[in-house]
Amino acid sequence: MITVFQLSDIPYLKNSVVTVGTFDGVHLAHQQLLREVVDRARARSGRSIVLTFEPHPKEVLTGNPMQLLTTPEERQQICEQLGIEVFFRIEFTYDFSRLTSREFYLRYLVQGCGVSEVVEGYDHHFGRDREGSVEALLSLGREFEFSVAALKPVYVDEEIVSSSQIRQHLLHGRVDRAQRLLGRPYSTSGTVIRGDGRGRELGYPTANLHMSSSRKLIPSNGIYFAQVDIGGPMYFGLVSIGVRPTFFEKGKRMVEVYLLDFDGDLYGRTISVQFLKRLRDERKFEGARQLIEQMDRDKEESRKLESEFRAHLRQDQKKS
Repeated sequence: MITVFQLSDIPYLKNSVVTVGTFDGVHLAHQQLLREVVDRARARSGRSIVLTFEPHPKEVLTGNPMQLLTTPEERQQICEQLGIEVFFRIEFTYDFSRLTSREFYLRYLVQGCGVSEVVEGYDHHFGRDREGSVEALLSLGREFEFSVAALKPVYVDEEIVSSSQIRQHLLHGRVDRAQRLLGRPYSTSGTVIRGDGRGRELGYPTANLHMSSSRKLIPSNGIYFAQVDIGGPMYFGLVSIGVRPTFFEKGKRMVEVYLLDFDGDLYGRTISVQFLKRLRDERKFEGARQLIEQMDRDKEESRKLESEFRAHLRQDQKKS
């Protein structure tokens, strides 16, 4: 896959199958759409192209920062894994947002990269003030001689898969539900920095994370069971998100990771956390002793979950 930032960097090829969107999360519905683009391009002996936007259009149009489910680099990586050949990151500016739907498709697809077919979701909107719809796209297809495929919504347990739904699940700590809609555990990464050493004093040394992206959504405060990639073997562990109310009246929100069965130095390393299950809310305890007792119970519960997840992993390995 090649990644481009300028339209002039994409050779014109009429026989291109294209999709346009932000694709934040690259969830199950996005994945189905992207596979459809790849399959249709191969069937035509053509080329598969994703046109996506950076920053998120809502950030530019509202002036408010957007909590992302995936960074641009994560989106790019997943698209490559799915077989996309060209990943075009368009800089989304206010001036760009004023293009009409017709101007956008004419400049970037018809006269730009070339297009024989466009694949979009059922709720696709594009162009100035989101004026363009699937019906408008069908009209443009007739005018400029490209076909249009509009895919139906994807449901999981009678819930439509969408980025906004996943975002709400995470903001309420429902990481297992978010995983169902994403098709993978929700993850975030950060560099391990030095903290105040309080976790070690309590018998639970933690890795304090400086998040790799300030725009990446962090699930709601609480204690989570997670799988952690430290750049080698995978570990299971506990993740604490919150302000440590037992010790601070107005603490800074932090992400801390306690690894099961690990004894070593992680300072300066970048680690990735995959959230598997929320164990409980963050609570204020009367003192350190009560907190340690609760942490012991959290660890015991995480051991049981670890056994279950390792059993599932062994079953998956046997199937593959």
